[in-house]
Amino acid sequence: MMGGGGGGGGQQQLQQLSQELQAIDEEIEALQSDVEDLQTEQTEIDEAIEAIQTLESGSTVQVPLGGGAYVRAEVQDIDEIIVGLGADFAAEQSAEDAVAALETKRDALDDRIEEVREDIDELEDESSELEQQAQQMQQQMQQQQMQQMQQMQGDEDE
Repeated sequence: MMGGGGGGGGQQQLQQLSQELQAIDEEIEALQSDVEDLQTEQTEIDEAIEAIQTLESGSTVQVPLGGGAYVRAEVQDIDEIIVGLGADFAAEQSAEDAVAALETKRDALDDRIEEVREDIDELEDESSELEQQAQQMQQQMQQQQMQQMQQMQGDEDE
């Protein structure tokens, strides 16, 4: 997409626009991956809530040891659940309180997802505005080139 001489300023502006567009696209991609991470976290919370509600004291569960290894363990007391509070703090809670705490966490993630999606929408609007600007500039440059060609032809005819 290289035009001949003339309108060098336009070419530079176009280049700048396309760099801005690329930066916005990369930002959108990063935010979309944030949304996916937050949704994964929500799924894990849902699974934890379901486990708390369906397990009973004496149930046998598989406890992950890391590295894809598990050990079978018996739930001693389903009413003693340790819930992470954030910032490396955890608290022991009853099953009911644990579910409430997890639901609060899930709702907070909902709000966060909503915020990130709004940011994505704003960036997408900005991106389409810049794309329109770029198209207009390209059309103007093409018109200028056409006029220059016509002038050159006119000069030759005289």
